[in-house]
Amino acid sequence: MNVVREINKINERELELGISGSWHDEYKDSAYVFIGGLHFDLTEGDVITIFSQYGEVMDVNLPRDKTTGKPRGFGFLMYEDQRSTVLAVDNLNGANVLGKTLRVDHVKNYKQPKVKGDDGEWEEPEEQSLNARPEMIIDGGQASDSDASSVISIDPEDPMRDYILAQRKEEKALKKSKKSKKSKKSKTSKKRRGDDDKR
Repeated sequence: MNVVREINKINERELELGISGSWHDEYKDSAYVFIGGLHFDLTEGDVITIFSQYGEVMDVNLPRDKTTGKPRGFGFLMYEDQRSTVLAVDNLNGANVLGKTLRVDHVKNYKQPKVKGDDGEWEEPEEQSLNARPEMIIDGGQASDSDASSVISIDPEDPMRDYILAQRKEEKALKKSKKSKKSKKSKTSKKRRGDDDKR
């Protein structure tokens, strides 16, 4: 709880003094935050839900006890954009979640947890873990080469997803109907020209 008060005091002091820089600037190269004081009933999904209000969550690591598998009450979370860490630290540090006070702070040098190799030994991971990155769905349908550049991916958890897909379908249908009207007009005008030539 002392750390929460200290961070709040630092923020208030910066506001009073009108300092142009911020203590957050020291962590501008890291998109990870430390989360302490988590209730043991919270899952990775719950943590993502809480923290996603300040940015797109890309990775979450809630360490568990190796023997019991129970959560240890803290974790690390990575945002897609580092600026989201500033918002999370300023707004969620000291927040009360399920009767426990959260401690949210920057992490300067986060190290990915080790993974078991083929031989059963613990080793450093080869790639960055992005276990919370949302799956992107590309609205494909029957897209031609000319449509390929206009296809935009949609986050499956976007609350506007169904509406956006419906709008796209309407636009495609409207374009098709315009094309078919143009082709009918051109056929009709060719027929008329042909009839005029016969006279």
